Amino acid sequence: MLMRWLRRLAVLALGVLSVWLLVFVVFRFTDSRLPWMVALGVTYGIGAYVVLPRAVRMGLKVLQRKHVPAFTVTGDGLPGDPVNMALIGTLGQLEAAFTAAGWHGADPLGLRSSWRMTRAFVLNSPYPTAPFSTLFLFGRGQDTGFQQAIDNSPRKRHHVRFWALSLARVENELGQPSFWLNTDRPPDDEPVLWIGAATRDTGLSVTRLTFKITHATDSDTNAERDFVISELVKAGAISDVTSHRAGETLPVAKVNHYVTDGDVSVATLKT
Repeated sequence: MLMRWLRRLAVLALGVLSVWLLVFVVFRFTDSRLPWMVALGVTYGIGAYVVLPRAVRMGLKVLQRKHVPAFTVTGDGLPGDPVNMALIGTLGQLEAAFTAAGWHGADPLGLRSSWRMTRAFVLNSPYPTAPFSTLFLFGRGQDTGFQQAIDNSPRKRHHVRFWALSLARVENELGQPSFWLNTDRPPDDEPVLWIGAATRDTGLSVTRLTFKITHATDSDTNAERDFVISELVKAGAISDVTSHRAGETLPVAKVNHYVTDGDVSVATLKT
């Protein structure tokens, strides 16, 4: 209990230090050299994209010491989408399953695709293969991902990211820290466990902790998990659907702003 409170005090002190740095160092420095509005914009940029992400990442390391995560993380080390589904099969089977369900893969994230996404978002014009931001699990970004637009709009979509994990590791290490901390990607032609994080984009927002501009997402990831599974079932692409509770590795809790019951729907991809 004492160590828990000490960790919380350390995180509180880190937050206070970050605010002090932005207000009394960064803003004062820029305000003395730039117009007030420009100084405020520069301070926002430094805070949202430099200071606060690093402060939150440090805080998470303190609070989650020896904790096995039940969620993905962003490039800044912030909590991302909860893990809520897993499919067993090869990459080809995975792609065929979502194609049969009428879903699309995501374009690689780059300058061209980002610009096209920005333009489509502003004009509300269709972009069925819009790129995903990169989230991390097992020490790497998602291996693949699929999406289905809502009302043919780039602002709203169902989407799921997947990370491949060797079935041998699942059999031997499920529920252990090494299961989540593995960084090796198995070969594409090998039957693997595709660990998935499914969420539904609903519009535009800013992140709670660092105020970056991003997609707004529906908090009910349980409903999104069930929707994705139902889409694959209707397409005849999966079988043997079960619900798995991975003990303490997937607790019933809020993850970021999401609400998750900790259940992971597991299914086998059909050939």
